[in-house]
Amino acid sequence: MAVAYPHFPVSETQATVEPPEKMVPSAASPSCPHAALTQDDLKRISAYKAVEHVRSGMVVGLGTGSTAKHAVARIAQLLKEGKLKDIIGIPTSTQTHQQAVSLGIPLSDLDSHPIVDLSIDGADEVDPNLNLVKGRGGSLLREKMVESASKKFIVIVDESKLVNYIGGSGLNMPVEVIPFCWNHSLTRLVALFADAGCVGELRTIPNSSKPYVTDNGNYIIDLYFERDMGDLDKASDAIFRLPGTVDHGMFIGLASSVIVAGVDGVTVKTKVGAELEVVSFRYNDLRNSF
Repeated sequence: MAVAYPHFPVSETQATVEPPEKMVPSAASPSCPHAALTQDDLKRISAYKAVEHVRSGMVVGLGTGSTAKHAVARIAQLLKEGKLKDIIGIPTSTQTHQQAVSLGIPLSDLDSHPIVDLSIDGADEVDPNLNLVKGRGGSLLREKMVESASKKFIVIVDESKLVNYIGGSGLNMPVEVIPFCWNHSLTRLVALFADAGCVGELRTIPNSSKPYVTDNGNYIIDLYFERDMGDLDKASDAIFRLPGTVDHGMFIGLASSVIVAGVDGVTVKTKVGAELEVVSFRYNDLRNSF
């Protein structure tokens, strides 16, 4: 299990949400039945809110995926406008590296900056204790390396990512494995979670039978659960005890704050000691921000 640096609460004294640029009302998507905001609009809103916590001079972990890309773009915009200065980005994938380079964000790595001030990234699932599933885009190992080295890790999601328990969406929880005897690893991983109705499969390239290969040259086994797997720490330890496994997509206890954009407003869930502080902002109360 990854061990994170102590996290510090994210201040929520500024009750404002800066909306995405060029947000145009559009037909409501299935995930947004009551508002003229698409799912991508909600992702952008949560990303912009997270970037409010970036300060000049910070080393910032740059996440990967459809939500994190909005945060990366926003940081680049603020750098260009001179509102942020001396930012150093630590990308969590080759995809994010390419985006950041194209936008002119100065980059480095954990070898040069082993402690990251703040990381911003999306998640595929968020449970009530702010545990996460990440890695459906394939970058779980580098994401976990950067985010476990961060003083603060802000997660940005739309409300469709909230689940009652890890695996509760019915979608995949990834495990990165070495290519050698991957089917043996798959069989053992599924056996670990038989009580949770687990099935697994090798991730392949879309429209192909070829294995998907991570940035690290490994394969990914996707696990699916019918029921709650139970104690996540025990599940994590069991996975790591299997030779051939590299890492898994459960991010347990790493998130310091989760920003959730929903059809009615933004909810910020922040760890304060052993407690969870929840602050909500309705869009109707934030009209001056639009």
